[in-house]
Amino acid sequence: MSEKQQRLVFSIIDFLNQSIADGTVKADDREGLEVAIQCIGEAFNVDPSDKQQADNLSIKPTTLQSIFDVYLQTRNNAAAASSHQPPPKAPTPDHKAQADAHKQRGNSLMSAKKYDDAIQAYNDSVALDPTNPVYYSNRAAAYSSKGDHLAAVGDAEKAISIDPKFLKSYHRLGHAYWGLGDTDKSLEAYQRGLKQDPQNESLSKALRDAQDRIATSSEPTVSNPSPSTDPSPSLSDMASMLGGLGGGGGGGGLPDISGLMNNPQMRSMAQQMASNGGLASLMQNPGVQNMMNRIQSGNMPSMEELMSDPTLRNLANQFGAGAGRP
Repeated sequence: MSEKQQRLVFSIIDFLNQSIADGTVKADDREGLEVAIQCIGEAFNVDPSDKQQADNLSIKPTTLQSIFDVYLQTRNNAAAASSHQPPPKAPTPDHKAQADAHKQRGNSLMSAKKYDDAIQAYNDSVALDPTNPVYYSNRAAAYSSKGDHLAAVGDAEKAISIDPKFLKSYHRLGHAYWGLGDTDKSLEAYQRGLKQDPQNESLSKALRDAQDRIATSSEPTVSNPSPSTDPSPSLSDMASMLGGLGGGGGGGGLPDISGLMNNPQMRSMAQQMASNGGLASLMQNPGVQNMMNRIQSGNMPSMEELMSDPTLRNLANQFGAGAGRP
């Protein structure tokens, strides 16, 4: 049974449990529904009370109800588009200027991690100029940054429908699907973009990186490796490397984040950490998750900016302490 099927079953059970909790289901029907939930869980080997399984299968903050709502909205939009309605009026030069100003404000709010305010700024841009794919694409990035990948899919697809050659939209779409756990759709999004421009290096790299991550996650892990024989690097080893890379292109003598991502030794170390579970542990840190969301959505942070984040700074201090141990 695939993880995708289990995710669907987990979401159904979550919806049914929520329906019991909020009183949607009558008291007389609760017992029968609880029995049905137990049977469904056993049939698909899904146990919502198992924290590890819940962390792996949950699609929060998205819910099954919100997914269904998006489907209905998409279907209705498609029906409206096929009814030969006239296209929206072209914005006036003044409206275009105002829309661009809102976009710039949204970009600044994104840098400040004020994602809800950024979304509102992009809303203002769309209201003034609904014909510009950039506004939908930027709003998709804001939605993904706050974890609402489902909304990001809708905006990325809207941007593509306006201008299929605006390639950044395919980046947004691929990242959003990856955030939803749909790796097939993520790869498909990058491939759709490459059909528009087969030589685009950015999309090619995004596709390769996604394929590498899928391959790495499917590799068998080593159970309880012996400390004396385990060749995989620890977080302390990575800390030592980060210390050795100081004085690069980042601010304040810190290495440039893009340089770290492209360093062969760093990439090799990350792959080895993935094989022994170290990378999975690292990715549970909220600061690291937010950093990866920003990188994948095209909003590359500087190392100086990363170190200004208290969560990441504390994590770096922990690494440094680990690196100093014998």
